[in-house]
Amino acid sequence: MTGAPAPYTTRTAVDESDLAACFQVRKEVFVGEQNVPEEIEYDSYDADALHVIAVAADGAALGTGRLLHGVGAAAKTGGDLTVGSLGRLAVTGRARGLGVGAALVRAIEEAARGIGLAAVDLHAQTHALGFYERLGYVAYGPEFPDAGIPHRAMRRSL
Repeated sequence: MTGAPAPYTTRTAVDESDLAACFQVRKEVFVGEQNVPEEIEYDSYDADALHVIAVAADGAALGTGRLLHGVGAAAKTGGDLTVGSLGRLAVTGRARGLGVGAALVRAIEEAARGIGLAAVDLHAQTHALGFYERLGYVAYGPEFPDAGIPHRAMRRSL
């Protein structure tokens, strides 16, 4: 079938080239499309985070996300070390609508279960609340700005 989307896989980033691809997707989406200042897009959490990547059959990176856990997540989860923090979820323009975002969220949740976490928190851009609600996340607390974009905290028990 001509024009059919290429299949993709999701996996944990395993080497420097995977991490570079994750960071490139984030730059394209957050810095390029959403005008997040590059100096705040990358942070000290990146070094210890578990990163996931979605890759097309041709090797192109289609999306990424990260999971903070342990002490690294504590500031974002109210100090609860049994809760991970999903963040920096980004899908390239060419891959939107293909289920890549949901596949990345599920890959992050699987990784969280694998390290013994009981729940995953995230800070969702308000326009994406419905997406996360369909995946079982529940919003809590007030709306707040992050990089000038309105967000809400959400959580899903594993």
